[in-house]
Amino acid sequence: MPLTATYKRTSATQITADIYLPSPSTSPCPVLINIHGGAFMLGDSRMVSIPQVNDCLSCGWVVVAPNHRLCPQVNIRDGPLRDVRDCLEWIYSDDGLDRFLRESEEGKAYAVDKEKVMAFGTSSGGMLACGLGYDVPRPPRAILNFYGAVHFTHPCWTQPIPAIKSKLPRNLTPSFLEQVYTQEPIPTSSNVSLEGQTETGQSAGPDFSRPRDAFAFTQIANGAVIQACCPDPEVRREIDPVLNVTKEFPPTFVAHGLEDKMVSIEVSRELVRVLKEAGVECGMVEVPGEGHTFAMAMEVGGRTWELQRKGFDFLERVICS
Repeated sequence: MPLTATYKRTSATQITADIYLPSPSTSPCPVLINIHGGAFMLGDSRMVSIPQVNDCLSCGWVVVAPNHRLCPQVNIRDGPLRDVRDCLEWIYSDDGLDRFLRESEEGKAYAVDKEKVMAFGTSSGGMLACGLGYDVPRPPRAILNFYGAVHFTHPCWTQPIPAIKSKLPRNLTPSFLEQVYTQEPIPTSSNVSLEGQTETGQSAGPDFSRPRDAFAFTQIANGAVIQACCPDPEVRREIDPVLNVTKEFPPTFVAHGLEDKMVSIEVSRELVRVLKEAGVECGMVEVPGEGHTFAMAMEVGGRTWELQRKGFDFLERVICS
């Protein structure tokens, strides 16, 4: 089981991160921030791929999986993105991760190598990982983005998804869906992830008797996720990673399934295009036969596993250069 640290306090809530520790080492450990997906509205820190976490631990990395406030009560910039940026600052701070480890029985043997901090995320978490590459005092050394929500002007962000729409109950009224805006405090976790995973790792579909599940899947089905989670077009432009790449952007690798029907692979291709144009070290793997959220279903050692490993090899290469 991971350790749990509070990395941020707001007036209404404490926001936590799960800390996974590798085997003890005499050397300071690199750190990977692992940001969960969930269309900015679902999921939490326990809904990450444990095989991926274990793979990173075998490299000697500390893995930090943060929670963040969930949309739509707060927009992407002021909620999820602000929170994960604060988590990054907490990791770099002398009073942050290092202090937490020193003061915990399980972590006191560990030190953090702050020159080797990396960021990784899936889906909405991929966007948030990329969001650590700009408008921060000190970005991570490298970023790994799995099928992230970027390039907000692409048509895929306004196109309905019939396969999901057909599964929505017909009795979801606006007044019921809008109950999501009344949750207090703003939640940092939900009962199910976009992948259908629960905190226990079991598979479970959305429960449409819960306003949050019903609201989130309605926005996904209607092609309205970005508008619901960031209504102001100016704010969307401010935070879109595709519009914020400069030559100072951290080295970045992208993985995306060729059969993704929820987030067009074209948004990742556009991100890689602007990274190359800016002269940023980057790479991409397009995974045959895989749709959205494939990271949660792949088998260790299988073809998809070996292809996605190229992203983690990229991180290792950057931090060791």
